[in-house]
Amino acid sequence: MLRIFLSLILFFSVLSVSADEDPMLVNVKRISMETALKIAKAAVDACRKEAIQVGVTVVDRTGQTQVVLRDVLAPELTLTVSQQKAYTAVSFNLATSVMEDRFKSPFSVGKVEGLVFGGGGLPIQAGGRILGAVGVSGAPSGKTDEKCAKAGIAAVIDDLEMAE
Repeated sequence: MLRIFLSLILFFSVLSVSADEDPMLVNVKRISMETALKIAKAAVDACRKEAIQVGVTVVDRTGQTQVVLRDVLAPELTLTVSQQKAYTAVSFNLATSVMEDRFKSPFSVGKVEGLVFGGGGLPIQAGGRILGAVGVSGAPSGKTDEKCAKAGIAAVIDDLEMAE
């Protein structure tokens, strides 16, 4: 009987401790508009160094568009594709280039509108958190789009890591 009583006391004390530790609110880190703009501008500048005109979109951690830039001669379509690459990268928390062949036969899935599984989309991660994503479109290859996206993130990553 004493054993059952002690077990019950232990059980209820664990419940009360875990209830006290569960927060009522959760703090979510977000990148500022200025940081998103630095990422987008650095990506455009990286592609310009290779004489390539691109569209760049930076999305927040929920996939909502934060900043969009289109270089002067980049077609309007680059904006749509860059947004879809950024959205795909943040949704899967993966570079879109690593997903290029993932959904082909025999593991193919139906096309989901708004997702692009081609190089040029990268998640923005710092301090073990996903903060958003950047998508670049307009270069002759997804590899070049991704290279420019990496340059965009590289422009702010040290500051993001230190912001923790």
